[in-house]
Amino acid sequence: MKLILASSSPRRAEILRQAGIAFEIITAPVNESRGPDEPPTAYVRRLAEAKARAVVEGGAAGQAPAWVVGADTVVLIDGLVLGKPASAAEARRMLESLSGRTHEVLTGVAVLRLPEGAAQIEQEITRVTLAPLSKEEIEDYITTGEPFGKAGAYAIQGRAGRFVTRIEGCYFNIVGLPLGRLYRMLRELGWPGTAAL
Repeated sequence: MKLILASSSPRRAEILRQAGIAFEIITAPVNESRGPDEPPTAYVRRLAEAKARAVVEGGAAGQAPAWVVGADTVVLIDGLVLGKPASAAEARRMLESLSGRTHEVLTGVAVLRLPEGAAQIEQEITRVTLAPLSKEEIEDYITTGEPFGKAGAYAIQGRAGRFVTRIEGCYFNIVGLPLGRLYRMLRELGWPGTAAL
């Protein structure tokens, strides 16, 4: 019996490690483009499921008892979906839009149980408030390189933690994997809870 994380995110892997959960990482390519007018909740749920199913369909998970976990995270502000910035200019725009305001972090989580194919797909929302950021603070933060590869151009568990004044909901969701929700989903799908030694 094994748990497979269908994600290359080092942050998601670290959450599982710190929780003492044994797992292996297997990933498969997935088109992460958002559909026209696709609601954010539907988008993250679809991508989470697509990541898990891509691993299963690629055959890497095998057919022995296994649980495959997919996840996708975005930041929402003013109805806009903020993914990972592709440039310093995009990171700057994202941080300016989040400065001094409350936004939402939305993560879709999918768990597939093999060999039966049973599935659960859910989402978690956490509200995060950032302090007002000066232009200098934004520029200094961008030069660290931390905003890149992060939805919304910041990492709460890193240097950007100093800018966070309030969170409402699951902290781990902001990092990229709502641990409490995932644990419940796994148990409901019969995961035995084998911990790493």
